[in-house]
Amino acid sequence: MDLKSNRPAKVDSDQLPIDLNDLISAVNELPAEHREQLQRPLDRVVEYTRRRRRILNLIQEALSQLRMDMKYLMFDLEATRRERDAYKNSLEGEL
Repeated sequence: MDLKSNRPAKVDSDQLPIDLNDLISAVNELPAEHREQLQRPLDRVVEYTRRRRRILNLIQEALSQLRMDMKYLMFDLEATRRERDAYKNSLEGEL
């Protein structure tokens, strides 16, 4: 419940754990005086949960990018080694 408009707060249930959605539903069913007491802490918990989810997604994306970068670096290193060995063999063949 949004205290300013006296309407249920918008909640993106896809991003929240089931237990938190259950808690939101339970708080919304409480009488107004109890609901008003719990709404602010509940909103903070929802916001912290969303923030942690966003941070986790950013970390996962960064790790995926790091893995991809490592694959490119390993490919480049192997190609450089092959080129070095080919050049070394051609030099030894000339001597």
